[in-house]
Amino acid sequence: MKVLLSTILVLLLGSLVLAQDANKNWFQVYGFAMTDIGYNFNKIDPLWFDVVRPTKLPTMDNDPYYGTEGNAYFSVRQTRFGVKSSTQTAMGELFTQFEWELFGTGGDAGQTTFRLRHAYGELGQFGVGQTWSPFMDIDVFPNSFEYWGPNGMVFFRNIQIRWMPIKGDTRLTLALERPGASADQGDYSGHGELEGVQSNFPVPDFSAEYRHATSWGYIELAGIVRYMKWVDQNVGQYDLSDDALGWGLNLSSNIKFTQNDVLRLAVVYGEGIQNYMNDAPVDIGIEIDANNTEMPAKGVPLPMLSVVAFLDHNWSDKFSTAIGYSFLDIDNSNGQSYDAFSKGQYALANLAYYPVPNVTMGAEVQWGNRENFNSLNDDEDYPDEYLKTADIIKVQFSFKYNFSHKMFF
Repeated sequence: MKVLLSTILVLLLGSLVLAQDANKNWFQVYGFAMTDIGYNFNKIDPLWFDVVRPTKLPTMDNDPYYGTEGNAYFSVRQTRFGVKSSTQTAMGELFTQFEWELFGTGGDAGQTTFRLRHAYGELGQFGVGQTWSPFMDIDVFPNSFEYWGPNGMVFFRNIQIRWMPIKGDTRLTLALERPGASADQGDYSGHGELEGVQSNFPVPDFSAEYRHATSWGYIELAGIVRYMKWVDQNVGQYDLSDDALGWGLNLSSNIKFTQNDVLRLAVVYGEGIQNYMNDAPVDIGIEIDANNTEMPAKGVPLPMLSVVAFLDHNWSDKFSTAIGYSFLDIDNSNGQSYDAFSKGQYALANLAYYPVPNVTMGAEVQWGNRENFNSLNDDEDYPDEYLKTADIIKVQFSFKYNFSHKMFF
């Protein structure tokens, strides 16, 4: 009898171990339906009516493109759907993610349409596909209702190949990313000498991050290096072909100084990295040197500094608040136009309510500010048609309904 009982016990324990191993494989469907209802007290680019982007505020007085002040809006563009899976293999975990939303950008700006967010696979220490850049820290994003987020944070989903020799709460990641940059030709955009200048990206961008986890949160340092070229294909007096090195550092942290409070912080500094930022215009500006007869105009990477500081506070299980501020400041080159973007500011405060699990609703006040480049001397007048600064104030009410189902096999 003892032998029989021992055998049954061993079989039961073995079955339990096998079940636990099997449950390491899973497939998850997740997402949310979200509706935003708001009011814009000031003007903003009509294609970006439901977000706060300082780069999209007007640069000229009474520009008819920006319409009128005082407009209500309704939007479901934050709605999201995704699937994830995890399968154990002889080479480690096989993780996949496919996610999209309804917020149109690029050629679909202003539209409610499908937009890819993640298309990514990971096997063991290696990952390939489109996902967050290692230069970015998604945990800096506050618990806000506004979709676009702090303008001063690094925010970029890029196609990449990455190596993760350290994984977990403390991690190390290195990646080669799809290269790309923007260029601002400013006042000289109509000059024939610049019309045939084309960008060239011969090597990938290189990014890396190291996060050190602690009992109170974490601290993370990320960096990026990128090589940019432009080739003058014109046949003329000047050859404007040149190259530049872009680089940046991103120091970020989450500090959990009480059980109900998380401070989200980031400081970013670099040159020629604006396309990795959440809301910035261009990487390369035009520098004019009238005394240089061989190359009177050249492209230069624009230096920038940005800061993010937000507090997420839980009042109770039913209520929470996010409040904070962010800015991005660019050192403009002397060849940029009067209305070139120079500095953007972003702030918000909200109250969120969680009546039942998976349901969130609340109200939020948002503010954005744009400062434009003033390239004039002190004894010159700023043209009347250009705005030195523009502001926007928004009130938004949001309703979010989450869903998620995880299946083990």
